[in-house]
Order: sequence, then structure tokens, then C-alpha cells
Amino acid sequence: MASRRTIDLGKARRNFGALLDGHRYRWTELWLLLLPAAFLIISVLELAIVRTQPQIINRQTLPPLDTFAPALGLIAALAVAHLALNIFAPDADQTLLPIAGTLASIGVIMATRLGPDIEQKDLGAKQLAFVVVGLIICVVTVRVTRNLGWLRNYKYTWAAVGLGLVALTLVRARSFSTDAPSRDVLSIGLGTGGLTFQPSELLKICLVIFFAGYLSENQEMLALARFKVGPFALPPLKHLGPLLVMLGVALLMIIGVRELGLALLIFGLFLSMLYVASNRPMYVVTSLILFTIGAVAAFGIFSYARARLDILGSAFDPAVEPNQGYQIVQGLISFASGGVFGSGLGLGSPTVTPAATTDYIAASFGEEFGFAGVLALIGLFLLLVYRGLSIAAQAREPFNKLMAVGLTAVFALQTLVILAGNLKVMPLTGVPLPFVAYGGSSLIANFIIIGLLLRLSEADT
Repeated sequence: MASRRTIDLGKARRNFGALLDGHRYRWTELWLLLLPAAFLIISVLELAIVRTQPQIINRQTLPPLDTFAPALGLIAALAVAHLALNIFAPDADQTLLPIAGTLASIGVIMATRLGPDIEQKDLGAKQLAFVVVGLIICVVTVRVTRNLGWLRNYKYTWAAVGLGLVALTLVRARSFSTDAPSRDVLSIGLGTGGLTFQPSELLKICLVIFFAGYLSENQEMLALARFKVGPFALPPLKHLGPLLVMLGVALLMIIGVRELGLALLIFGLFLSMLYVASNRPMYVVTSLILFTIGAVAAFGIFSYARARLDILGSAFDPAVEPNQGYQIVQGLISFASGGVFGSGLGLGSPTVTPAATTDYIAASFGEEFGFAGVLALIGLFLLLVYRGLSIAAQAREPFNKLMAVGLTAVFALQTLVILAGNLKVMPLTGVPLPFVAYGGSSLIANFIIIGLLLRLSEADT
């Protein structure tokens, strides 16, 4: 153990020496970090000008320097994370941190802008604190996962930890109802100040580690199809069984706390990882058929799911009960009000829509940044998914490949589900928009994923 620590310290010293000499410095990442820095400075300046509404902009009417403290604080946090990556992971992907930093900057600016309108003036400061903590945990994740073997070897432990946390919320809920969703049941109080935590955010990561470890070990057997069930060919049950049991337990627990959006997310990442591991489209078809059967059963059990689907189809029907589809309608009006280039940061009325800082943060952003801004936001998520899949494609180890696919699928599916819900394409679920929606649990979990992807990108360089 002592020799291993000596090797690690020696590597860190060499990386630090290379940093001082300018060799292997992450210059691409440094230049890309100018994007969130510029966005923060310009946005804070615009918000300050809009709120003070000076008739003439001159040196006297410009906002004081302390107005830029939150922006400068986040820029400093990104700079420190950048320097830490030069020491701990100099060969890791250089685009992940700038992309995540830009998305997180959008989240901080939107929380700062929306907070006063919903009588929470410190909302932006809280979001900034969550981002700083997330960046710290991201760097710590990169540091402690320098050896990915312990993640793979303890896959069942990680799955048990994730399921145990969600089981704890079931015990704390003390009640079960099929008439209403209860996303808040997933929250665990961490003190008297109202600080909460959603174990489901960590459950996603734990299940990705388990699926990656199990699928990589049984990849060859899963690719075989010797067990016939009617027209379907399946692998031996002893290899497929543990995987289905773990997936079933996770989905049952999520249904127990009535978070069907999270169930959809978990099933989606399982499906993507299973397809990559087996390269058999029939598994996808069979899984989708089973999921459809389960969805129909859930639709019959949960009355609130039927109500949401009814609202989705008749939100604009004048015959429905007044305000029944208020949130959906207001969200669509927010998108439409933004036009092509938006009403301008601080000049719209996004808080008319309920949950403007969480479930409908995309609509709030669209009203003030317009269609062009929404396209840019989607482009950032597409870049994030592209980089994650590139890491998976370049991975030499099956475990690394599958883990990169699963972690990237979390971002892709969350973004797809919440944007589709905002646009009335599918019923709205409580899945947060990564990095942008207000909330500490989601932000920290997302930065853990970024840290794991950074380590996976360096592991195969």
C-alpha cells in the first residue's frame, strides 16, 4: 500500500512539474472555459442594468464591482477545477468540463434571474454553492477513481447502496397512494435548515456501474441466444436472470415512490447498455414489448398518470375544467413569447409558469433567449452526448465502454424526457434538466458523472 501511494504521489509530482513547464497543459480546455466566463460576465451585467433601469448608461450608472462577485466566484471555481485536472488527469478529455461549466453557468444565471420574482432572492447564491460543491466532488471523483478496477469488482455493492437509499425513502414515506405523484418523498432531510437530498440521483450512477460490471463479465454469454421462448431467442437464464432481477427491483422501488419518469430513465439506460454489450436488436424489441405491457399496467393502476395524459391531450379544450392544463399552456406560451431571439434576459415573465426554476426551466430559458437560445442549449447537450459516446467508442476495456455508454445515456435521456414534456410531446415527469434546473442533488450527481467520464477518457489514452 505504501509503495502504491509513493507511485501515485510521484505521478502527481511529475504532472505538476509538467504543468509548471507548460508541457501537456490542457490549453484547449482553458480556451473553451472562456465561453462560460464570458456568458457569466455579460449576463450579470445585463441583469444589473435591467433591474436598475438607468436612463443613461455611463460610469455612474454602471453596477458596482461586487455585483459580479457570483460570476467571478464561479469562474474561479472552474479555473481551480481546470488546474486540478492538469495535475490529476492531464490526458483526460478537454471538452467535458467547459461544456458542463457552460450549462451550469446557465443554471446559475437563470436561478439568479428568477429568484427575486418568486421571492427567493438567494436562489442564485444557492445554485452557485451547489455548482461549486459539484466541481469539488467532480475533481475528487477523478482523483479517487484512478483505478477503475474497484468499481467493477464491487458492482453488487454499488447496486445495493443505490437500492438501499431508495428503500430508505420508501420507509420514510410511510404511505402509498396511486392518486398523486410524490417526488418529494425521495428527499431526505439532512438538517433543520431544510436541506434535502434525492437518493434517486445516486441510484442512476450505482446502477450504471452494476450494469457495466455485470454485462462486461457476461458479454459473450449474453450475445448467445440458445433459450427459445416462442419466436424470441434469449441467452441462458442464469446469465440473464440476475440482470433482470436487479432491473425489476429498481423499477418496483421507483414505482413505489411514484416516479415513473425515473423508471423510464433507468429502463432506457439499461436498454442502451444491453444493446451495446450484446449487439442483438432482438433484445431491444423484446424489452420494449415488456416495457409497453408494464406501462399499460401502470396506466391502469395510477390514476394521476391517466389524469396527466388527459390533460396533455385536452389542455387547449375549452370544455375541460378551468386551470386543469394551466402549467402546460403557460409553458408553451413562454416558448412562443420568446420568438426567435427572445425577450431578453430579465425582460420576460417566465415565472407565470409554475415550477419555472425546475420542471419548466427550459420554457423560462426559451422565453428570454428565444428559439436561437434553445437551439444553442440543445446543441450543448448534443456536444456532451457526442463526447461521451466518443469516449465509449475509444475505450479498449468492455467495462469502460459500457460505463461510458450508460453515463452518457443518463444525460441524453434526461434531456429528451424533460424537453419533450415541456413541449407537450409527452406527459411531463419530474426528471430535471441536467445542470440547468435548480437543485443540489441533481447537480452533484451530474458532476460525479462528468468526473467518471473524465477518468474513463484518460484510462484509454
